[in-house]
Amino acid sequence: MVDRERGEDFIDLHILSSFALSLINAPDSLKFFLFFTLRLVTVFVPLCLSLQIRTLCYSSQLVGGALSRKAETNASSQQLGKSLLLFSAQLSHCRTVLRLFDDLSMLAYSHSYGLGAEEEDAGVRWISVLTNVADQLYYPCEHIAWAADAELIRVKSDKWWLFCTVLWGTSLLLGVLRSLRVLMLLKKKLRKYEREGEGRSRSQLVKQMRGEILSILSSVADLSNAVHWMPPGFLWAGRFPNWLVGLMGTTSSLIALIQMNSGDSNQSGST
Repeated sequence: MVDRERGEDFIDLHILSSFALSLINAPDSLKFFLFFTLRLVTVFVPLCLSLQIRTLCYSSQLVGGALSRKAETNASSQQLGKSLLLFSAQLSHCRTVLRLFDDLSMLAYSHSYGLGAEEEDAGVRWISVLTNVADQLYYPCEHIAWAADAELIRVKSDKWWLFCTVLWGTSLLLGVLRSLRVLMLLKKKLRKYEREGEGRSRSQLVKQMRGEILSILSSVADLSNAVHWMPPGFLWAGRFPNWLVGLMGTTSSLIALIQMNSGDSNQSGST
């Protein structure tokens, strides 16, 4: 599903990173990579915890998958790559557990948005409503799948993980359609402002258009991974190597970093 980062999760991961690295029985090069990545995320952009973990998770998978490809020629690269992939898998599980507490925040968001009465365009409004429905349904499906894997309930988790992937992919696809619709509306406004010579309004529209383009790129990157995790035989399902999954996830995470940093800059500039 589309990550909805929670503002109350801001923390400095310096202590957490040092503690985690002290528990990892891994080569020094792995520890340096993990520490450097954590500090890069926390120093330059003060992000909420879920996005920090997401970025580290996919970047570890990217580097680990790339190093694992050198397994035939370099034993140390094989060990380092394996350690990074195991670390990435643990972070992925951590993200699943953290989302156990996101139902109410998502429900509050969906309730506040309602049927999108404040939206000027009907297309944007109904696409957003459907996106919220897909996101809301994602959580209970993932909770059931997680509980089944943890043997807390006696059901098979496979079909529930499939439901999660379908809902996530649906949300991403709807997000792409929404951004395309918004881009079309913004282009119309841009042409109007150009005729009227409103330079300031034009620059604001250009920034909004760039933001929508970044959102499309982020959603497409995540959507490619969603297809990869579908059952075999569906498009390119199961064909991505680890490094490519990590690359797509890292790309969408970095775009989220850019968008969040840009949003913070705009807020500070407007006060």
